[in-house]
Amino acid sequence: MLTRKGRVLLAEDDLSLSYVIKDNLVDAGYEVIVCPDGQTAIDQFEKGRFDICLLDVMMPNKDGFSVARKIRQHSDVIPILFLTARSMEEDRIKGFLSGADDYITKPFSMQELLLRMDVFMRRTRKLAADHVQQFTIGKLTFSYTDLKLNAPDESFTLTQKEADLLKFLCEHANHILKREEVLLNVWGKDDYFLGRSMDVFMTKLRKYFKADPDVLLETIHGVGFRFNAAVQVPA
Repeated sequence: MLTRKGRVLLAEDDLSLSYVIKDNLVDAGYEVIVCPDGQTAIDQFEKGRFDICLLDVMMPNKDGFSVARKIRQHSDVIPILFLTARSMEEDRIKGFLSGADDYITKPFSMQELLLRMDVFMRRTRKLAADHVQQFTIGKLTFSYTDLKLNAPDESFTLTQKEADLLKFLCEHANHILKREEVLLNVWGKDDYFLGRSMDVFMTKLRKYFKADPDVLLETIHGVGFRFNAAVQVPA
């Protein structure tokens, strides 16, 4: 049985190339989500957890630079590799400033791509092992690294955004948090529509907290929130 290496976000608008890359990565043990444009890549990233991102530079709707910047708002450690036919120095500099870890120029061999991916996957596995983040929230345990919230009688798998929000609440437990403060730190921007999205996520978290009545996510009208809970934060 092939060992699962990780989950890949592949954003490539050349469908023939994307299927070739996907087939080779699947054969190598990766799970691959293919996105035909930049906006779809952003949407997929925000819905699920990925271990590495492969981004074409030139794509419809959003280019690879925009996608990389959006990913970096969520994670500083997930590897981002650009797949590009462009070799201009200005593009490379722009890519690195957008958050890319490396470039691979088309046409490339699949062996080279797999070797480069393996290097970054080893790096992030080591970082994860060195920085396991687990919180105790009353009777609940929350592993930010694994996106798991465990109650005495059940376990919940969180989305990346739910985990990001819960981590921020844990780090500021029992303090009043202004709405704009939460939005800027978790979503990277304060606006009306993101505020509506935040309210939906707060409601989802409250459903999980029913497993421990002593954990209360309080809304302070006109101000923001207070996460009332006995939280042990990792050192």
